[in-house]
Amino acid sequence: MFVLMIISASIVYTEKKSQHKIFEYLPSIVILYFVVMLFSTFGLWQKTESVTATYKTVKTNLLPAMIFLMLLSADMREIFKLGTKMLLTFLLTSVSIAIGFIGTFTLFHTYFEPDAWKAFAALSGSWMGGTGNMVAIQGALNLPDSAMGYTLLIDSIDYAIWVMILLALVPFAKRFNLWSKADTSIIDEVGKRLALKEAAKKNTSFISIFILLIAAIFVSLVSQYAATLLPTSSFLTTSTWVVIIATLAGIVMAMTPLAKISGSSALANAMLYLIVALIASRANFAELTEAPLYILAGFVIIAIHVAIMLLFAKLFKLDLFTLGVASLANIGGVASAPILASAYSKALIPIGVLMAMMGYIIGTFAGLMVGKVLEMISQTQ
Repeated sequence: MFVLMIISASIVYTEKKSQHKIFEYLPSIVILYFVVMLFSTFGLWQKTESVTATYKTVKTNLLPAMIFLMLLSADMREIFKLGTKMLLTFLLTSVSIAIGFIGTFTLFHTYFEPDAWKAFAALSGSWMGGTGNMVAIQGALNLPDSAMGYTLLIDSIDYAIWVMILLALVPFAKRFNLWSKADTSIIDEVGKRLALKEAAKKNTSFISIFILLIAAIFVSLVSQYAATLLPTSSFLTTSTWVVIIATLAGIVMAMTPLAKISGSSALANAMLYLIVALIASRANFAELTEAPLYILAGFVIIAIHVAIMLLFAKLFKLDLFTLGVASLANIGGVASAPILASAYSKALIPIGVLMAMMGYIIGTFAGLMVGKVLEMISQTQ
């Protein structure tokens, strides 16, 4: 645990201090996964009974707490204020990504292992939400840690190239908007309002951290206890119920005074990094034998997503900013959507953040639904 914390902290510290360009295209959390996986491959630690017991205990208790804290920043009331057009664009983007996963898996599933649908379900959670949703689905579906390597591989390589393409398209926004006949006046108005609200936020205090930790641990314990009382099936397991209960608790409590206490995002991120490091500690590079096929499948998913979004842009007169940020809020999450938003205007950064927060809300549920469809496809020849 100490070694994993040191590795996580070192990578985060390097990102903040160096501000190297590599972190814009390859998130620190992905670098963390592959660094820890490298150490695991070379046998820096052994999978002894005590190590495995520690791993299970920490991950089981930390996951629902992380999900709860992650969603405390996602106030549904603020998200609804984005306006119908932006909300519609985000949801259409999520639908197009879901179709991309289902279409791609239909084409490729016979080339993958029988349980590959779980890896793609976890990735769909990430690409419709964020890394937190991916980890939540991994826990809900009991996806082996070794298979998470494929998920992270697609998530890093395909995502990095997609970010570069979207940033390269920024100068062509006016031309695209003329083609789609889009109106951007609402975006400018929403951007200014959100920027003013963001500036009024308070700093994190010592007592805030304690209150948030108590709330997160309480939700974790209640989620695990309540999950044992609910009916289960081959898909809706006790682990899945834990994730669903923690997610619902986060969505509800985000509309209470608890959400106004600052520090939930920082705490959630610290937990997320530790969970990802734990998962990576059980993986091995030797297990990534089908990596090129998974990476190709990722590009096919993005290609289907782009084709559908271009159709939507013409039908609903959508602008390139809303399309790009909605796409990156889904595929990249809160780490990258604001980067693309800032490439258009600094005033639009909060829109990127809010869209990504919406991804956190729907990512787990949408990923589980996509996972169910993929499971059905995997059972066909």
